[in-house]
Amino acid sequence: MKKAFGLLILSVSVFLFACKKDSFITSPDAQVTITADTLKYDTVFTTAGSITGTFKIINENNQKLKISSVKLMGGVSSPFKMNVDGFTGPEVNSLEIAANDSIYVFVSVIINQNTSNLPFIIRDSIRINYNGNDRWVQLEAWGQNAHFFRNRKITVNETWINDLPYVILGSLVVDTNKILTIDKGCRIYVHADAPVIVDGTLQVNGQKDSIDRVYFRGDRLDDPYKDFPASWPGIFFPGPSKDNVLNYAVLKNSYQALAVQDPSPNANPKVELNQCIIDNAYDAGIITLNSSIRAVNCLISNCGRNLYLVKGGDYQFTHCTVASYSNSFILHRDPVLTVSNYINVNNVAVPKNLTAIFTNCIFWGEGGLIDSEVVAYKNNAAVFDARFNQVLWKVPSTPANVTIIAPAPINQPPVFDSIDGAHRYYSFRLKNGSPAIDKGTNAGVTIDLDGKPRPFGLPDLGCYEKQ
Repeated sequence: MKKAFGLLILSVSVFLFACKKDSFITSPDAQVTITADTLKYDTVFTTAGSITGTFKIINENNQKLKISSVKLMGGVSSPFKMNVDGFTGPEVNSLEIAANDSIYVFVSVIINQNTSNLPFIIRDSIRINYNGNDRWVQLEAWGQNAHFFRNRKITVNETWINDLPYVILGSLVVDTNKILTIDKGCRIYVHADAPVIVDGTLQVNGQKDSIDRVYFRGDRLDDPYKDFPASWPGIFFPGPSKDNVLNYAVLKNSYQALAVQDPSPNANPKVELNQCIIDNAYDAGIITLNSSIRAVNCLISNCGRNLYLVKGGDYQFTHCTVASYSNSFILHRDPVLTVSNYINVNNVAVPKNLTAIFTNCIFWGEGGLIDSEVVAYKNNAAVFDARFNQVLWKVPSTPANVTIIAPAPINQPPVFDSIDGAHRYYSFRLKNGSPAIDKGTNAGVTIDLDGKPRPFGLPDLGCYEKQ
């Protein structure tokens, strides 16, 4: 009897608990958590749309909760669009949330163009009503008009001015013998599937102030995507390309920032880089196949392979800092400089003559798998002339096949100003006491990457002069 009575009590308790879970809580004091009070969208280009923001409505109670309505207050005319637990519309009514369960609310935004050249802000709000309570989630997005180019081919000489950002979708091709000129201060945002192919000529006319530099980067400006490497393919200079000059350009977060193939059709370098920054490229900062580059005061930092110069070519790098540190995006597992006068095609070496001169440069890396940050590969069937003049590098011993111009390279840490991989903050300027200070030779370079003066006597190594 006692056992039967105990089973009866247990059954009644289970029944009452089940009934409670199946009933609705109607008290205005019901415990409800909304996981965001504001959804903010970084710069959204007009007509291009945004990512989808999200928040949850959590029923913290042991009974079901009825949400009377989730309403986008701007209605059908709002630039924001809403999906609540699979239901779309400016208002969704009579939603049930099981005990200790939740539903998702997804919000996206598409902004129409207007006449403003400056970023503008749009706002709306979502009202959540339950048990006589109103809860609110604010919506805020920055809009920006832009020039949109989809699968654009430039067939006449063209100049881009700094009036609106430029958004590249699909691809951008500069036709053979045509010139694209980009004025100071322009911002170019490139989609993930949109290579920039320069069969003709690219002239970038940035200037030293940050606002006047020309920036190339991916078109995702929202966290965390805005800092991801491989956000856009990069700029490719194929065989017919010539007379390309990039001044004060910043290329960030690409797959291969600059890919340069074949010699120039004329006697000029195929690409000239002056006071440029290439950062966070997933595969390579600069990758070349038997081509020609002149680079002065350039920073190539935190790339999968910073400089990868193979199958010969003609290169001069002067006052450049080439450095990588492992971080949460890119593991430092390749040397910052690889130089070779051949490549293997189907296990057969294809050699070409190589001349590469590195003057007043820094080659450094840490936190990865690399013992030597400079490697050189030579095939005796072609000329191999790689010269290092007044450099600081990280190597266990002098690489084979290279020529050292006295004095011997410095093989100790350059003492950069700030290296903080956890917060992705890097300043490759030199601290007091750096062994790179006053260790250069006069190469005729009168400014540094910041546009600040270099001394006529002994300049510092790398792209920055300690002021």
